[in-house]
Amino acid sequence: MSRETRRVLITGGASGLGLALAKAFLARGDEVLVGDLADERPDGVPAEAAYRKLDVRSQQDWDAALVEVKERWRGLDVLVNNAGVATGGRIDVESFADWQRVIDINLMGVVRGCQTFVPLLKEQGEGRIVNVASLAGLVHAPAMSSYNTAKAGVVALSETLRFELAPFGIRVNVVCPAFFRTNLHTSLQGKDTEVEESAVKLITRAGPDGDVIAAKVMSGIDKDRKIILTDKTGYVASWAKRVARPAYDIAIGSSGIRLAKRGSL
Repeated sequence: MSRETRRVLITGGASGLGLALAKAFLARGDEVLVGDLADERPDGVPAEAAYRKLDVRSQQDWDAALVEVKERWRGLDVLVNNAGVATGGRIDVESFADWQRVIDINLMGVVRGCQTFVPLLKEQGEGRIVNVASLAGLVHAPAMSSYNTAKAGVVALSETLRFELAPFGIRVNVVCPAFFRTNLHTSLQGKDTEVEESAVKLITRAGPDGDVIAAKVMSGIDKDRKIILTDKTGYVASWAKRVARPAYDIAIGSSGIRLAKRGSL
């Protein structure tokens, strides 16, 4: 980036990893606009950050965010597509409505953000898009088909755009964290309650918190890593899938066996 002070828009920035990233960018002296669902500014959003309502399912909200960015900053340096919800469920239990919800938010929300801001970034001749996916976009455990599919789509989209937009000076990174302590479990509202109970335990009992993950993300951005892994679990799982596939298949397969026997992971 040619600018020392970056102009940053973060979706889902009022809580969890989005809030941690907002604080991390602010700590570096960057200007931050937080977008989230609330009509009024949430109490947790830092005073130094600007705020606007931005439902990533609404193209109208995206268009309004673009107008504000142009009026406020006359451009944008970093778009962080972070907003997302948790979901989980067996293929024959999870409802089609659950599938539609997670695809519309976790995948199409990212698509809308990219489509809205890429013309501006191209016009500038530089910029960065950071898409927050999940380790679930790389490693596909059972009973998470809708979430895995959405996050794998974000990984594929990000890799596609990294090559497509590089000639225009636009860099693209995708973040793939494993479970960490956040409030993401509060977004669970699917039909497969047994699987979702297991997901709540995994999220609330995870070791690192959002601030730790945000620091890893910032380091990955600095190094312009194509895929930003944030923890040992992610490194080991993705490595095993690539170079130790039999062991990987046994480990993931055992989760499927436990699920079949007990109804939860």
